[in-house]
Amino acid sequence: MLRYLPFLLVLALWIYAFIDCLNTPEQEVKHLPKVVWIIIVLLFGEVLIGPVAWLVAGRARKVSADGSTSSERHRNRTEWVAPDDNPDFLKSLKDEAAPSKEVKDEALLKDWEADLRRREEELKRRENGDDPKQS
Repeated sequence: MLRYLPFLLVLALWIYAFIDCLNTPEQEVKHLPKVVWIIIVLLFGEVLIGPVAWLVAGRARKVSADGSTSSERHRNRTEWVAPDDNPDFLKSLKDEAAPSKEVKDEALLKDWEADLRRREEELKRRENGDDPKQS
């Protein structure tokens, strides 16, 4: 099983470099056109020259202004919080839901009251003998 490990590592690096090359915007590609880099990665992938050349020299790596690495930026990222973890978002849901629920409840109550009045009037007419349905 271990004899396949070097082949799998080379294949993984080859695939990673190829996908990274495809997904890199044209403005961030250094030294050669993007199409040439793709061809280099594909042709020289088995001997690791193409993928290593791409990873070392092909792409302009961004350096942040504060000098932190990309993994540090991802760990310290605070601009996005999942909705179920964001108390402001949850509060806004309660604020939005409350008035609309009250409006729906009031409309339903008015409908019930109107139906109740109609039924009471119908019962009074039946008791008085004025029911048009019996004729």
